[in-house]
Amino acid sequence: MSMRFQVALVAGLVAVSGCTTSGGGTGGAIAPAIAGVYSGASNGKVAVRIINAMEGGLIGGSIGNGLSESDRRKALEAEYRALEYGQGGQAIAWKGTGRAGEVVAAQPYRVGSQDCRQYSQTVFTTGTPVTARGTACRNADGSWTPLT
Repeated sequence: MSMRFQVALVAGLVAVSGCTTSGGGTGGAIAPAIAGVYSGASNGKVAVRIINAMEGGLIGGSIGNGLSESDRRKALEAEYRALEYGQGGQAIAWKGTGRAGEVVAAQPYRVGSQDCRQYSQTVFTTGTPVTARGTACRNADGSWTPLT
């Protein structure tokens, strides 16, 4: 990844990190532009750090059993996109090599100075879909921390 791209990604994440929530999703008009930048940066150092800060998200629990490492990564990236950019109730789909799923985040709400969202991750298997639910809050650096 080029240095210019890394600088643009960091600048965008810093700009979004100061945004407050007013019921329409996080990030305002800046979020769609950053979403496009992020989607191409899944191998970048900044994106890796932010995804790793999610501590495995919902997919790190029992819902992720049997997923390949690649599928877990795609599911975790979908969790981040849903939390950071998704409109309340909008499904963010992911498709791996063996499984597929979707993440749906509710409308953001404020706890103290942090934006938080409830969300669900559904993994579609050959049998019945499996769903996990949780809540995560956004940190100043743009990462999301799941609440336990």
